[in-house]
Amino acid sequence: MRVVLQRVNYANVKVDGKIIGEIKKGYLALLGISGEDTKEIADKMVNKIKNLRLFDDEDGKTNLSISDVGGSLLVVSQFTLYADCKKGNRPSFTLAAKPDMAEDLYEYFLTKCTEIFGNVEHGSFGADMKVTLENDGPFTVILEM
Repeated sequence: MRVVLQRVNYANVKVDGKIIGEIKKGYLALLGISGEDTKEIADKMVNKIKNLRLFDDEDGKTNLSISDVGGSLLVVSQFTLYADCKKGNRPSFTLAAKPDMAEDLYEYFLTKCTEIFGNVEHGSFGADMKVTLENDGPFTVILEM
């Protein structure tokens, strides 16, 4: 499982020109699921996101978690995080989970995030989505389990 986690001032995701998920201060999590991922891996990833301290404290040090700052979470599925570009010029996606398995694990991930963070905004699995954000910093980390 891979997550590109971006600290944002705001972010939204649109499908067919309509905003379906939107947050203010918090994290935009682009979620990639491999064929080897499990619910246990998803649980570890959600806990890692919960406990990361990527927000500035009063001294300007990245010492606060998303819950410390009352931040929100926007999760967007992105199978292209498992693109393999080692050979040729066209990426291979054989490492990404098959759609049925990935969608089930994506839904599980959203459920676990909702249990921990409360209201979680999200995209639409498999849809053509447009994501808008203002990266705060910019501050982006890549998580892999």
